[in-house]
Amino acid sequence: MESMVPSFLLVDGNNIIHAWPDLLDLHRRQSGLAHEELIRRLTGYRDLTGDRVVVVFDGRGARISNEKQEPGLQVMYSSSGKTADDVIERLATKYADKYDITVATDDRAEQDIVISVGGYAISSDTLRDKIERAESEMIRFLEQRRKR
Repeated sequence: MESMVPSFLLVDGNNIIHAWPDLLDLHRRQSGLAHEELIRRLTGYRDLTGDRVVVVFDGRGARISNEKQEPGLQVMYSSSGKTADDVIERLATKYADKYDITVATDDRAEQDIVISVGGYAISSDTLRDKIERAESEMIRFLEQRRKR
């Protein structure tokens, strides 16, 4: 029996917020709203796919804070003086040989580092597509169930 290697989707939260026009608009009105909405969408994605998700936002306090929302989803904030990129790159470097690591960001330098340590990188557009596909599949599933 073949064992599957656990996979993790690491999301550069602020990068995604600034790449998606609807989240950027929320961020400009109140940054916390954009964080909440991104976390909500990623929670839905996790629920629909079963993928483990870690979203990392830039600086909040003297140390890295890890706010675990629920199983399969972690929300982290980098320590002041560090960026989400630093945290994501460190996680990818540490775990890419043990797990399938995919990082969602439009930052080319971050993508290159992740790929160089054996991880995968996707763009903000690809992340949005993955979320929308998962949502569409769930809608189709529910519609088929209702027709029975």
